[in-house]
Amino acid sequence: MLEVTLSLDKESETPLYMQVYQYFIKEIETGKIPPQAKLPSIRSLADHLSVGRNTIEYAYQQLITEGYVRSEPRKRLIVNQLDKDLLSQIHTIPTKKDTADVQQEKPFTYDFRYGNVDLEHIPYKLWKRHMNEVLATNDDQLIFYGDKKGDIQLRQQLVHYLYQARGISCTTDEIIIGAGMYQMLSVISQILMKTNDTVAVENPCYDGAQRVFANHGFNLEAISLEEDGLNIDQLAKGSAKTVYVTPSHQFPMGMVLPIQKRLRLIQWAIQNNGFIIEDDYDSEFRYQGNPIPALKALDRDERVIYIGTFSKSFMPAIRVNYMVLPTRLLHTYHSHFVTYSQPAAALIQKTLAHFLAKGHFERHIRKMRKVYAQKHRVLIEAIHNYMGNKVNVQGTHAGVHVIISIPHRNETELHEKAISAGVNIYSAKKYWVGESTADTAHFILGFGGMSSEKIDEGIKHLSKVWFAD
Repeated sequence: MLEVTLSLDKESETPLYMQVYQYFIKEIETGKIPPQAKLPSIRSLADHLSVGRNTIEYAYQQLITEGYVRSEPRKRLIVNQLDKDLLSQIHTIPTKKDTADVQQEKPFTYDFRYGNVDLEHIPYKLWKRHMNEVLATNDDQLIFYGDKKGDIQLRQQLVHYLYQARGISCTTDEIIIGAGMYQMLSVISQILMKTNDTVAVENPCYDGAQRVFANHGFNLEAISLEEDGLNIDQLAKGSAKTVYVTPSHQFPMGMVLPIQKRLRLIQWAIQNNGFIIEDDYDSEFRYQGNPIPALKALDRDERVIYIGTFSKSFMPAIRVNYMVLPTRLLHTYHSHFVTYSQPAAALIQKTLAHFLAKGHFERHIRKMRKVYAQKHRVLIEAIHNYMGNKVNVQGTHAGVHVIISIPHRNETELHEKAISAGVNIYSAKKYWVGESTADTAHFILGFGGMSSEKIDEGIKHLSKVWFAD
């Protein structure tokens, strides 16, 4: 019998059959058990190692499955010939070091991260109660993907909400539920692929949108901003037939596109047989006057693709957003995505539907509008009190972030000073298509996740670091 020098560790967490299997793998790969050699019978090896026959049978079966040995009648198991060159390559692959601990984000005393929400006022208990109520229905639809466009009850609630809050008149058939902005923009990109190979974007604009369009093969046509938003004249001179905009609160610069430009933008789309992608990411939070109706509310020729989200207004982790697709694009959507399943979890969608139906979402928005208005006021006052005319502030009418600009200062140097002092701020450099030509440093200050006290202290500390001399 083939000599088997294996000592099993019966105290190990590794099962005995796996220890046997690993032993033979090593012996075969190193050539100690040569090709054409016969392995011991199941009974003889089980007796030799003082283990049950099932242990040896499981190990042998795995060796057969992976092709190390073959079973031949009356000859037990025969070792197969392996390519030594390929084996040597496998064994020289370096072991990768797990660097997860090294890459953990450093905690900051003051973190002006955009996208953070106020954790204290998230209605966890209310959300959990509604989720439990949905689970208690024992609805079989919770087990499956659900309607390809999204839960019908949620879409019905969105029809009502969008009309009341954003002035948008639409039907459930036009609403499509998605799982995050990247996924939604990817769907839109595939729908519009045959219309044109160029997408116009505001410059600067959301870098995630830039990346999605580029990944789908679109050329990006950067359109500069004026004091009141997108330069429509420059857009009209370009070749794009699709434009991506954030008209209610331009990201990241913060201006609001006025009605005159909104009408001109829609007219541009009509004249060019084009489309407008409206990203309405945080329009719920406006601090001067009432929320401005969406660009989609002015759309009479079905040219605006509207995107809304629950990430900024409620909880980012639920990963639910939605779009209102023009009826002229519905046929293309159906033909392109007929086999695609709904990406957002049915449980989350149905819970959201309950949340909206009971009026909890609108009450939450009203509460958060007051909470963020207070934080916004503290931030603006702190900037004025501690930094004065050393910085310019933009985007102060809406949203959960502002932009500060520091003329004639090196952005990298300012950023490093802030980080070293424990203040986490975020450069706006990545939002430009190409390099920004302005001799100005731009930083985006998100305040949603910070307390009013931390906001004031953070700006005071930042001012000392930047303007001490």
